[in-house]
Amino acid sequence: MADNCTICDVAIVGSGFAGSLIANELSKKGIKVVILEAGPGIQPNINNYMTRFYSASAKVPESPYPPALADAPATVAAGRPTALMLSESNWNKPDQAYLDQATSKRPFKSTYERLAGGTSHWMGLTPRLVPNDFKMSDYRPDFPNWPIDYETVSPWYEKAEAELGISADVDEQRFAGMTFSDGYSYPMPRIPPSLFDKRVGAALSRLTEDETKFLGTATPVTELRVRSLPAARNSQPYRNRRACAGNTSCIPICPIQAKYDATITLNEATNSGARLIDRAVASEVRVENNLISGINYITYGGETGPKTGNGCIKAKIYVIAANGIETPRLLLMSRNQITTGIANSSDMVGRNLMDHPQYLSWGLLPASAQVFPYRGPLVTSAIGDLCDGPFRAKRAAFRISLGNEGWSAVVGGVGGDPHVTTLDFINGTNSSGLNKKDFTQLAEDNSALFGPQLAQTLGNLISRQFRIAFAVEQSPDPNNRVTLSAVTDALNLSRPRIAYDISDYTKQGIVTAFRVKKLIFNKLGAQDFTKTAEGDPAAFEETIDGNVEQLTYGGAGHVMGTYRMGDDPRTSVVDLWLRSHDHPNLYLVGSGTFPTVGTANPTLTLSALALRTADKIVDVLPSHE
Repeated sequence: MADNCTICDVAIVGSGFAGSLIANELSKKGIKVVILEAGPGIQPNINNYMTRFYSASAKVPESPYPPALADAPATVAAGRPTALMLSESNWNKPDQAYLDQATSKRPFKSTYERLAGGTSHWMGLTPRLVPNDFKMSDYRPDFPNWPIDYETVSPWYEKAEAELGISADVDEQRFAGMTFSDGYSYPMPRIPPSLFDKRVGAALSRLTEDETKFLGTATPVTELRVRSLPAARNSQPYRNRRACAGNTSCIPICPIQAKYDATITLNEATNSGARLIDRAVASEVRVENNLISGINYITYGGETGPKTGNGCIKAKIYVIAANGIETPRLLLMSRNQITTGIANSSDMVGRNLMDHPQYLSWGLLPASAQVFPYRGPLVTSAIGDLCDGPFRAKRAAFRISLGNEGWSAVVGGVGGDPHVTTLDFINGTNSSGLNKKDFTQLAEDNSALFGPQLAQTLGNLISRQFRIAFAVEQSPDPNNRVTLSAVTDALNLSRPRIAYDISDYTKQGIVTAFRVKKLIFNKLGAQDFTKTAEGDPAAFEETIDGNVEQLTYGGAGHVMGTYRMGDDPRTSVVDLWLRSHDHPNLYLVGSGTFPTVGTANPTLTLSALALRTADKIVDVLPSHE
């Protein structure tokens, strides 16, 4: 390590949710903090990102942000997986995809950014984990428990909800055992429900025991309640940011920053004295006498390179907040110090990679049931009552989110709406499956329209499209893991190698999601347009109610589990404070610490845990006067 290292009290790798929150808490107390960020730093505005998004031919989550989607992964300094790298033709080809999945059984389908911690293109959903998520061994002895419980995290949830700015209604969230402190209210009222939310709620308000007995709940289900979903999105002006204007582009970008992202907190941290070093890729963690003694990093210029230099940072305490794939990658790259990698005496670094495999479904409501998608945020409401129950002894739980963006995600495997359906009726094609007289009452299939008839047809059909997603719990599996690939990036650093599969426990959760989808569609009188694309490497067959069905899953963007917390150093990587069992001055934060995943989006929980860790660092930090 060079002699001219940057010296500080706390060094943080990664400026996403966890890294920015910790940096802000510490810098406000006069603690000298330096943050290494692999991607570009805080931009003065998002106009350039908006321009990239508008001009992108593929409106995938990564399209507004650098580097360019067409850049080969070996030529990029701070690489990232993208949606375009996950097609059936290239997901397992390392020359085309950043993640090396050449030998993986199934594709890991989630993506992430290397820009302000990858926080800009999230959807902004912030439900809490429910109490039983912290103690899954009550259902399954083969699942680990968390070393903390809901009651321990609850006050930190409240602090995180204030920091991120959450819109929700407490009374609606009192289910599955969730409790709140006396008199507590969310920072802002809930986001109002959409027309589709209301229609689904009415359709599922009266169910029979016979219709829902397949769910395996403790008591018969006679209603599936649609509740507003907590979101880090302003329902009214909050902390000098505007209220949501309903742009329906939360993924990939909120054009008015009504949705929280980590640059907001990162700005506060740098204003309080924290130093941000951007385009700085951490390459090695150094150890002396079992303590972390420094972190080496490589700097680069432009969007992809070239390499411009080397640097190092020395601190009293180190925090790695890179995410559930890049954190274990960095720890494992540091093998010149410890042959098994940093913080890895348990051999658990990189293991138990998890996501929320998503079962996605699309439907068309009857002609009399227009719900007018593309108005409001992508998701305003969800069905959460099926996220816990005795059925978890046999199959995975799931949370159901109701989409307000019609068929914008994918149609017929060829792109998103309203583009695809519009071209079908202009060109006389049928990629969407809607250009048939069964749905339009036109004289023939594959009609080519123009003028008022085109406008009326599109207005009628697109206003009835909807999407429902089931975020399914994934079981921890040590064979699902992140290791180092022989292929490298533009800085000659090993890229992540992924081994991934889903268990029968998770598959049975998807099977039950399929049954619930059928129930919901039946109650709505909706036509099912859900398809599994031919050649989908994530596809699997299950016999459901006597019929062979082909199912699949998508990625939720929730990278979890790869350096889990626990009390036993033999079976976990960090303790209940997220401090390394091996190195007392090293903290590993983020959703990689989750022993199990429940069904809640991980951002609120990782933020709450980060604030709790920041409080601990203040207590244990040697004097910084």
